[in-house]
Amino acid sequence: MYQLRGKLSIVMPAYNEEALIYNSIMQTLSIVEQFAPDMEIIAVNDGSKDKTKQEIERAIRDDAKQPHPVVPGMRVSGTRIKLVTSNKNRGKGNAIISGISQAEGDYIAFVDADLELNPAQLEGYLKKMQESGSDVVIGCKFHKDSELHYPFVRKVISLGYYMMLLVLFHLNVRDTQTGLKVFKAEAVKPVAHLVRTSGFAYDIELLVAVHRRGFKIEQMPVKVVYVRDKNTRRIGMYDIVKAFRDTWAIFYRVYFKHYYDEPSE
Repeated sequence: MYQLRGKLSIVMPAYNEEALIYNSIMQTLSIVEQFAPDMEIIAVNDGSKDKTKQEIERAIRDDAKQPHPVVPGMRVSGTRIKLVTSNKNRGKGNAIISGISQAEGDYIAFVDADLELNPAQLEGYLKKMQESGSDVVIGCKFHKDSELHYPFVRKVISLGYYMMLLVLFHLNVRDTQTGLKVFKAEAVKPVAHLVRTSGFAYDIELLVAVHRRGFKIEQMPVKVVYVRDKNTRRIGMYDIVKAFRDTWAIFYRVYFKHYYDEPSE
């Protein structure tokens, strides 16, 4: 079985996920420790109005009681879970960036709190990263080997957005929105604080920033297992307009302010 050399940090943003977050954290620990025994989860409570924070704290207490895998050089503590919390809902982008700031791993992954994208897929992503020499591996719904239902209208919108990103940023990434991603810490840590977008375009801004620093991005298939009603997943016209507006703001920061470029000495 593949085993990662180095520490893996998993950032799991959550907003009003009291029904899922405890099991999601515990399942992720159980799955990922098989191939990344030196790991941590940074659970980010993004201003939830329910008991999400209390459920994360319950996971922390329960994990502290469990025996953990130990590998040479591993830093052992009472729990492998960190809680980052906000009293105000600031959006998924800000939650992700807050989690990155607390991550101690050599590799930093993003996993959605509903686990519709099984974290077991990270094993293949990490292997791909090491085999290809890439710095970032992201899930792509449009990969030929992906397994999911994706509405035709969403496919058309995503294709148009892909062409826009290719023209504006030379970013050859077909799907920026899938929640499963893994970065080398050296690629994402120096640019995470530069992200200014908290809406749907935060993924684009982060990937553009990494790309501008010369890091290599690879795409991998995803398998989605729906735990919510997929028919309720709607992106409204407001979301689309805001994403395009945010994208043009990123364009301005790239080419007029050179905001994401490596600082000159």
